[in-house]
Amino acid sequence: MQKTIQQNPSLAAAFILVATTFIAGTTLVAKALGTDALGEPLHPLQVSHGRFVFAFVAISTAAIMLRPRFSRPHWGLHIGRTSFGWAGVSLMFASVAYIPLADATAITFLNPVFAMMLAIPLLGERVGPWRWGAAVTALLGAMILLRPTPDSFQPAALLALAAAMIMGFELIFIKKLASRESPLQVLLINNTIGMLIASAAVIPVWQMPSVEQWVALAAIGVLMACAQACFVNGMARADASFVAPFSYATLIFATLYDFLGFGAVPDAVTILGAGIILTGAAVLAWREGRLRKPKSSQ
Repeated sequence: MQKTIQQNPSLAAAFILVATTFIAGTTLVAKALGTDALGEPLHPLQVSHGRFVFAFVAISTAAIMLRPRFSRPHWGLHIGRTSFGWAGVSLMFASVAYIPLADATAITFLNPVFAMMLAIPLLGERVGPWRWGAAVTALLGAMILLRPTPDSFQPAALLALAAAMIMGFELIFIKKLASRESPLQVLLINNTIGMLIASAAVIPVWQMPSVEQWVALAAIGVLMACAQACFVNGMARADASFVAPFSYATLIFATLYDFLGFGAVPDAVTILGAGIILTGAAVLAWREGRLRKPKSSQ
């Protein structure tokens, strides 16, 4: 039987905020690896391979030290979750090499919107006007960030949009797994399967990284493992509707890192589009929280 973790909203918020610094850090390092900042650019599949390999090393080390009790895993859900997660991460890493981190990060906040839409046919959920309104608002912000004019359209932004959609599928599998298995078991199996998938996919595009690139690949994996650990701990100590808005700090840190690392300054379109997406996502998180309460209605 799992030990019940005492609720502590302040600590939960702190965990989520720390997680956002790590998540934004992975995108910054991925951008450095995907451009010529650290030498010849690495293929996005090689960057995602490093993410899974080194995250597996970090999480398996934690499992060996903690020696948790594992239950029988649902392999179908794990394979589905990890396959979509690997694809989403690979597309995300591909997008940040070409567009500002702020744009890519904001677009990926659409993943709960896509998850909501997918929950209708896949989970049989009913969606009311509030949730549809939040989804449409967030999608409007994404259309602004795509800059759909001949002179300013960013084709690479479609990679981030595809990443958000695929991560929406991943959230469906996470929902199914959340009530079945412990967080550490889910993370360990996720990164084990992800490492196997990424190792097979990277073979055609593999190139020997430089010492600096090896360090950066290791950093991505460790940062992601730390982010996952903080996120799981934060979610365990407060309601999801409370902690969700704190995850939007990822956009702040991504913008800051992009400015410090690459001198990128967000323009008015980025601020407007990101603001609209965050508004829609925040309303959706608030509504999801109300729907979880007893006797709530859509």
